[in-house]
Amino acid sequence: MKSSRTFLGLAALAALAALPLSLWAAEPIRLGVAGPFTGSGAMYGVMIRNAATLALEEANAAGGIGGRPIEAEYGDDEGKNDKAVTVAKKFATDQRICMVIGHFNSTCSLAGKPIYRDAEVVQFSPGSTNIHVCEGSDYTFRNLYRDDYQGAFMADYIKKTLGLERVAVFFDNDDYGKGLKDAFVARAQAIGLQVVTVQDYVREKTSDFAPLLDLARNAQAQAIFISGLYAEAGTIVKQAREKGIRTQFLGGDGVFGPGFTEIGGEAANGTLITTPFLFGPSSSEAAKSFAKRFKERFGREPDTWAALTYDAVTMALDGIRAVGTDRNDLRDWMAGHTSREKGFKGITGVTYFDHNGDCLKPVMVAVVEGGRFVPAPKQME
Repeated sequence: MKSSRTFLGLAALAALAALPLSLWAAEPIRLGVAGPFTGSGAMYGVMIRNAATLALEEANAAGGIGGRPIEAEYGDDEGKNDKAVTVAKKFATDQRICMVIGHFNSTCSLAGKPIYRDAEVVQFSPGSTNIHVCEGSDYTFRNLYRDDYQGAFMADYIKKTLGLERVAVFFDNDDYGKGLKDAFVARAQAIGLQVVTVQDYVREKTSDFAPLLDLARNAQAQAIFISGLYAEAGTIVKQAREKGIRTQFLGGDGVFGPGFTEIGGEAANGTLITTPFLFGPSSSEAAKSFAKRFKERFGREPDTWAALTYDAVTMALDGIRAVGTDRNDLRDWMAGHTSREKGFKGITGVTYFDHNGDCLKPVMVAVVEGGRFVPAPKQME
């Protein structure tokens, strides 16, 4: 596992050079940022790293906090449980780190949760949606919805908005894939949406999806719901189109990202995907401004995960400004956001928490058109 500081590259060094001399002499404020910076989910990691970098560069350009610069330690969990444990132990025992932004994968957040809880340091995830991520710890929060909400939403969308009756489910056999699948299937059964086959696969190990696709075709599925991440989803849709399968594909938010369109190519077009946030014409001026600054800084457009990470980091910085860097004070400050009125207003909407640290935000549906994610013409009413 490797970790690095926020300020990487010539542009970041130039930003440091522009800081007031007083910031150079002051003890830095440190955040931990955990995510899959290598491995099959590295494209998520790129967005997470870049968004955190931008947030901290902007804060430092404005003078830091209390005359102190802010830095980040990056922990690469590779999207794997054992690596997440290593990262969590490193962050938890480093008393200079006052809060952790991460992890991204639900399985990693779950693995790190007891470590952060015992060390009494906030773990704030901008990506984990498994229903159990925040349960059982006063120190774990997230700024997006849970899989029970997302899964039920997608079942309703297929049945009520698309008017389809028969669906196959392919799921990644990890905490995220299984949790989202379970929520989807339970809601489908409740509303009379027929689930004709449910098949699992193993991330990074399954490459031939022909047997699953044949099962779905033979069962006369009108839609295939993928409960997994972008790499396998891109391969699934590509192999399906090569086999002449024209079934409607849908995916959970783990499919959302440029990796899906890069791997799937033209076969990705038409796929419908849930997302907690989507840049578009109706985005707020703050979101549009962030997208512009992000592209100018990194040469690429931000995605949902960049937006959620930027909100998580800027919310953490607000907390530090309000109560300082004491870990327990920051936990209490986070937990005090109990309603929309008391919530943090970011580019992805208002973030506030229930007693578990869960955050309910609405679901949007994106569709892939010409390799881009745009709002689907049919949204849930």
